[in-house]
Amino acid sequence: MGQIMKQAQQFQAKMSQLQEKLGEETVEASAGGGMVTAVVNGRQEVVSIRIEPEVADPDDVEMLQDLVLAAVNEGLNRAREMVNEEMGKLTKGLGLPNIPGLV
Repeated sequence: MGQIMKQAQQFQAKMSQLQEKLGEETVEASAGGGMVTAVVNGRQEVVSIRIEPEVADPDDVEMLQDLVLAAVNEGLNRAREMVNEEMGKLTKGLGLPNIPGLV
C-alpha cells in the first residue's frame, strides 16, 4: 500500500510539472493560406491571433469570422494532441496506461 501511495505522489508531482511546462508550450495553426493564424498553449488558451490586413474586408466579415474560427479550432486540436502526447510519455514512464484527456 505504501508503494502505491509513493507512486501516486510521484505521479502527482510529475503531473504538476507537466502542466506547468505545457502552459509555456504553444502550437500554431492557420487558415486561409496563412491569412489568419492562431497560437494556442498547452492549457487550451488562445495566446494570440494574427490577421493579415488584406483579409479584413468590411464587405465580407463572414469570411473573416470563418477563418478565425477555423484557425482557433485547429490550434485547439493541435494543443490537445500535444498534451495527449506528453501525457502518454508521463504515464508510460510511470508504468501507467495512457489516459487521454487526463490533463
